[in-house]
Amino acid sequence: MDRPKPEELKKIAKEVRKDVLRMLAEAGSGHTSGSLSCVDIIVTLYYYKLQYDPKNMKWADRDRFVLSKGHTCPPLYAVLGRRGFFPCGELMNLRKRGSILQGHASLLTPGCEASTGSLGQGLSIANGIALAGRLDKRDYRVYCLIGDGEQDEGQIWEAAMTSAHYKIDNLCLIVDYNRQQIDGWTSDVMNLEPIKDKWAAFGWNVIEINGHDFKELMDAFDKAELVKGKPSVIIAHTVKGKGVSFIEKNSVAYHGTAIKKADLDKALKEIEEGD
Repeated sequence: MDRPKPEELKKIAKEVRKDVLRMLAEAGSGHTSGSLSCVDIIVTLYYYKLQYDPKNMKWADRDRFVLSKGHTCPPLYAVLGRRGFFPCGELMNLRKRGSILQGHASLLTPGCEASTGSLGQGLSIANGIALAGRLDKRDYRVYCLIGDGEQDEGQIWEAAMTSAHYKIDNLCLIVDYNRQQIDGWTSDVMNLEPIKDKWAAFGWNVIEINGHDFKELMDAFDKAELVKGKPSVIIAHTVKGKGVSFIEKNSVAYHGTAIKKADLDKALKEIEEGD
């Protein structure tokens, strides 16, 4: 894809954040703060880095994206809709019975590569997809997004050892490092630091960035693609509830709670007027 300007991605991300808020308010349930923290990562992937074709969703050489933190699927759905995988009118059917947009990422959704939500499994899935590409002599890359609290799951580290052992260099992992999880701060629940050193010790190429800076995101994805002989992990420092002040300040409460319709206009205004 052509390299977009960071300012262009920022404008797109604003619209995606609005989509997310409207979807969650309409559904009356869902995960608000964690969805907002990873918008910029998903936007950068789908508007800059990933190779795909919405008209040929089974294209063998397409890049794959696995959303391991499947409960934060609203931004993925919003981006898939905007990129033409299904009509954007479907977004308001989030979490409704019979909808193609379930409460966790699902293969029911056109363009979604894996059903996730049982935390800890996404990296294992991504490993398998990436290894299959190698065996089939395909040129695609696999990207996987995990949460920071998700690293409390032992399966993440088993999968991390597997990635390094088999030198899966067509794999790029992104950690949405917003430093909070359902029970509070990650430093209190299960301290992840020194997170960079841990991933390096497991044999990964580590890139650490501001997960809301589009230039840093684009550069990080480009650098990861050049690394051979080991997998890459991008530790993206983010803000839970990014863009809405009253959600940022009370982000743990909004972890598994949808924004109320009464607060929607205020939140949308903050997104529109924010940086």
